[in-house]
Amino acid sequence: MFGSTRRLFTLARQFATPSAKMSTYPSKIYALGMSKTGPIDVLEKIEVPFPEVKPDHLLIKVNYIGVNFIDTYYRQGLYPVDNFPFVLGKETSGTIIGLPSDQTTLNDPDYKARGYKQGGKVASDVLSTHAEYISVPWKTVYPVPDAVSPLTAVATLVQALTAVSFMDEAYAVKKGDTILIHTVAGGLGLLMAQYAKSLGATIIGTTSTTEKAELAKKNGADHVIIYKTENTVKRVLEITNGEGVDAIFDGVGKDTFDANFDMIKRKGTLISVGNASGAVPPFPPLKLLPKNLKLLRPTMNNYAYTAQEALYYGQKVFDLVQKGTLRPHVHKEYPFTTEGAQQAQKDLTSGATTGKVVIKVSD
Repeated sequence: MFGSTRRLFTLARQFATPSAKMSTYPSKIYALGMSKTGPIDVLEKIEVPFPEVKPDHLLIKVNYIGVNFIDTYYRQGLYPVDNFPFVLGKETSGTIIGLPSDQTTLNDPDYKARGYKQGGKVASDVLSTHAEYISVPWKTVYPVPDAVSPLTAVATLVQALTAVSFMDEAYAVKKGDTILIHTVAGGLGLLMAQYAKSLGATIIGTTSTTEKAELAKKNGADHVIIYKTENTVKRVLEITNGEGVDAIFDGVGKDTFDANFDMIKRKGTLISVGNASGAVPPFPPLKLLPKNLKLLRPTMNNYAYTAQEALYYGQKVFDLVQKGTLRPHVHKEYPFTTEGAQQAQKDLTSGATTGKVVIKVSD
């Protein structure tokens, strides 16, 4: 809508002052959303009002949006949607064009610690933000270092925050551990493999093809099991001399859950990361008894919940990116169209992708 750099910085100057009038805002913008839940064709590019700019919010022009499995959960109705039309997505990167006007916010030490500035690069983790412009609470916005591009930022944010916080807190991966990652060649799996390798762990991963297996090995996986042609339980027990693994990070869900109990060692930890194959059905807690297992179904947002926690993990993640420890792999950039958005979700859920699926919104 506002293509040129000159126009962007004109907007930034207009929005920088609390006295900016509503007439400076475009009345309508485009977003990716739906008017009902259902199959892929309910997802479309829609026109919505320009977001309400609240006094404690940052106004951001979006450059890229990250597509995640959670987007498909909302689209399908697995996660509840209260109001329609509903804008999808919770991961963006872009440029600040408006700072908060609330003086209490501007004087908050946690706000000051982030160093937000007009024209600064940021990445955001907020629901319903797959749109051209977003107005979001500052606590959910992560400053992006100058050396990190908006594309790298969006390919990193949610999945790297998840990988690092889960491997620091859900199960603290350490040198000498052997861990299993389902599936290791996706965007989250690759980052988990990279981070676990940097901590000194041995990584076993599962994936669907030899090509994905080679990619996983290049990103830290020591052993990769092609689950379509190999017996995953048998191979894990062979690799671990019958003992099993210390922890399993399972982003698949329903299809892999039961077998995990055969592959984990006594006093091991099972972390249910996602529902790619569907939600795990109810099961009796007694299932944990034979090996004294720990089971978690965490969410990253509860590890990066407070302003201090979010700042800590945001700085840690982008520091690891700049050091080359975390190297996000972009599968493909899709266009900001109905067709592009639908294809992005189709490819993600089909298992055809490796790494991160992103949609380019603007330069």
